[in-house]
Amino acid sequence: MRFFALLLLLGAMVYGESNLKIATYNVENLFDLQRSGHEYKEYIPNSQSLWNQKNYQLKRKNLARVIKEIDADIIALQEVESLQALKDLRYTLKQEHLYYPYYAIANKKETTVKVAILSKIPFVYAKEISVTSSYKYRNILEVKFTINHQDVYLFVNHWKSKAGPESMRIVSAKALRKRIKQIGFDKNIIILGDFNSDYEEYKKFTRKRKLNNTNGHTGINDVLHTKNEHKKESLYNLWYDTKKSERYSYIFRGKKEAMDNIIISPLLLQNSAKIHYKNHSIRVFQRAYLWHGKYPYRWKVSRGRVPKHKGKGYSDHLPVIAEFVVHSNTN
Repeated sequence: MRFFALLLLLGAMVYGESNLKIATYNVENLFDLQRSGHEYKEYIPNSQSLWNQKNYQLKRKNLARVIKEIDADIIALQEVESLQALKDLRYTLKQEHLYYPYYAIANKKETTVKVAILSKIPFVYAKEISVTSSYKYRNILEVKFTINHQDVYLFVNHWKSKAGPESMRIVSAKALRKRIKQIGFDKNIIILGDFNSDYEEYKKFTRKRKLNNTNGHTGINDVLHTKNEHKKESLYNLWYDTKKSERYSYIFRGKKEAMDNIIISPLLLQNSAKIHYKNHSIRVFQRAYLWHGKYPYRWKVSRGRVPKHKGKGYSDHLPVIAEFVVHSNTN
């Protein structure tokens, strides 16, 4: 039945017009129960912090609820500790009758958390872009799909948090742009993930003196060229295609920010192309259960000398979704 369902999905893309739903979700510290030596102290398995089988299952079950309701064809994930954690989440989704046959994780570097992908659609390859050899930088996951005879390149990102200055995010942005330039800006390119940067970071950045060690330049806007200025080799941030009040996925000290972004190449904006972005489809995934007061209902860990997991919550980020139109094959 699963194979038949996949044939139907791919068949729809070949013989008709269909939607391709793509999402990104920072799942907030999905750690497994194996000791690797790289865990945060509150995620050491079977310790006083109660990161144990019970809470691990609850965390996966909660995330599976969100991912099942999104029901994306392809979903990019951030903050997954290991391949084992990704497989365990995939198994939990399977129990909920959502099956992702294809998956990958950027696990060549021993960073604490990594980026990953789950897909209903087969991909040609998945490989990692090494930002630097330092563990302070997470590798970027590059995944190539062929959909209706069209190559689609997808890049999953999780840039340095704002515990570090902007120069660190610029390093990741430059590594990404270098690879995109090799592929060509005229190709179908989708860049997504947690950039730890607002879609208009450059406007807010001048007030952030502690982070601004780059003379006002930002990775997301100045390196990737996403200022919505339509210059040569510019990329388009899909947040510009929705209401300003709805451009957020994260709340910091009561202020809404769009840390999670979906950015595309100009070709995907052309309605005449075989694959193109569906206008006004970018959105943050909103459900009442994902909120705790005025903030996203993050996974709850008590404060104190020994932090303890409470077995409640989801993530401090909200998922972001965009849809694409796949036109019938004209060959």
